[in-house]
Amino acid sequence: MQKASFIDPVTNKKYPLEANIWRSPEGNPLMVTPLPGIRRSQIDTSARSIWRYQAALPAKIECPVSLGEGCTPLHRAQFEGIPCSFKLEWISPTGSFKDRGASVMLSWLKQQGITSVLEDSSGNGGAAIAGYGAAAGMDVKVFVPSSTSPAKVAQVQAYGADIVRVPGPREATEAAAMEMADRIFYASHNWHPFFLQGTKTLGYEIWEDMGFKIPDNIIIPASAGSNLLGCYLAFNELIASGETDRLPRLFASQPTNCAPLHASFQARVEDHVENSFYPTIAEGTAIKRPIRLKQMLVALRESNGGTVTIDEEDIIEASLKLAKQGLFVEPTSAHAAAGLTKLNQQGIISATEETVVILSGAGLKATPFYVEHFSN
Repeated sequence: MQKASFIDPVTNKKYPLEANIWRSPEGNPLMVTPLPGIRRSQIDTSARSIWRYQAALPAKIECPVSLGEGCTPLHRAQFEGIPCSFKLEWISPTGSFKDRGASVMLSWLKQQGITSVLEDSSGNGGAAIAGYGAAAGMDVKVFVPSSTSPAKVAQVQAYGADIVRVPGPREATEAAAMEMADRIFYASHNWHPFFLQGTKTLGYEIWEDMGFKIPDNIIIPASAGSNLLGCYLAFNELIASGETDRLPRLFASQPTNCAPLHASFQARVEDHVENSFYPTIAEGTAIKRPIRLKQMLVALRESNGGTVTIDEEDIIEASLKLAKQGLFVEPTSAHAAAGLTKLNQQGIISATEETVVILSGAGLKATPFYVEHFSN
């Protein structure tokens, strides 16, 4: 088997995994070269975490930094009368799906001798990097937008990370962090390819949860696209290993107020298009120019999936309806459930199909939203 490496999808130049880089010299986001995937016999069933799929990673990690992430419930339910399975990703050590990527990325960086890392995040990513950085014994600095909810900032601080508040929109926070990247290693959940190697365990886990079968559809709340691309990687690897012969249809839900992926997909282009942006209650999916948008479009089109946008009032309604079912999630997650309703109404997804809806972040992360609603 050929050794895995980093690859720049734009130039096709390759770089060794051991190179301490987070992007190509040309400034493009890196991926890992295609991997052969694993068969069910290669799952380490003694590990009750994402590390049961270590054989699917591009390199051996000797001492994983793990808090027991993964193995989240696949909850069979209905939403507005439509049968589905909710993947409860918020049942994770720091409260969101980003623990998968943080565990693998920081495990690899620690193995490479990196002791201090820098991250930028509106909340969940920062919490995951801060939490796993603490578990790894690393020094962590997190840049956050000054508008980030106090509850999310407090969680990051509780892990011992140094917080830097940045005025302005979300992209200003990323720019500020990148300016410091020549002094502290930039362990960005959006940029570093090993983060996707962690999120791809979501796809492997859904496959195992379903008795080693592939669902018809997966609906994913998307912004930077790490869950979307992670699932795309996992199911392609399962095709390569011979465990399946097809991809599930992948659908990305986005808030109508910030939907760059939807705009490009509907325009049938391969890059960003001009689009209007407004504030959204789903702050975790409010990235105006995702750096991996081209790869996200490929994932949607090759899987015969698509996009759906959800208005603010429908995001709020979905959040409250999920809570009434015992599923307490942040609005950033809830619009995926609203996406199920809308895709069903449009005749794109049938109630008879096997559909998985990803619920990615805990409602406790959005306590001010629920306080405001119930104080009226």
